[in-house]
Amino acid sequence: MSDEGVDESKRATLRRFAAIGAASPLARFKSDSDSDAADGIAGYVTATPGAHFSKIRDDLQLGTGETQHHLRELERRGVVESRKDGDYSRFFPADRFAEFEQVALGYLRRATPRGMIVTLLRDPEATAGDLADRLGVSTPSISKYAAELESAGLLSRDGGYSVERPETLLLLLVRYADSFDADTAELAAEADTLIQYDS
Repeated sequence: MSDEGVDESKRATLRRFAAIGAASPLARFKSDSDSDAADGIAGYVTATPGAHFSKIRDDLQLGTGETQHHLRELERRGVVESRKDGDYSRFFPADRFAEFEQVALGYLRRATPRGMIVTLLRDPEATAGDLADRLGVSTPSISKYAAELESAGLLSRDGGYSVERPETLLLLLVRYADSFDADTAELAAEADTLIQYDS
């Protein structure tokens, strides 16, 4: 592919996410510099809250320095905010998510923890062995992530595994299903069957 093709692809990606940003509450923060990259990043973070720096950079086909510059500027202007998550910095639209939701989105951006939560929302009786089989990972991996999820307040291991604040987690999964994976999209399509209403 020629450099021109790469540039056109990059511009198209940035324009797509800039359009998402323009249709969101972040539109009031429209960049004075009219930067496609800054607007694209703002739109991307709106559509993909909890994404870490490398994912933003790679998905938008930006350079490291360019991404750092625009994210710093967007944070300075109060458009986005970041949260440390281990070795990652995760980015969110500013003042949009409570602390629990930011922590939850950080875990939902990881394949195995997200798979565990999605599986437990569908099947609250699933055991560690069931989760390992369904996700294609080892039981020790499930135990490791279960401990992390419990520490973060997303999971209880008291008498088996159960999701904490399932309504909030389901809402985040449904709202941002397109930014996760096919399994999450399927969960979103069946979400109404998972909700119990008090009569």
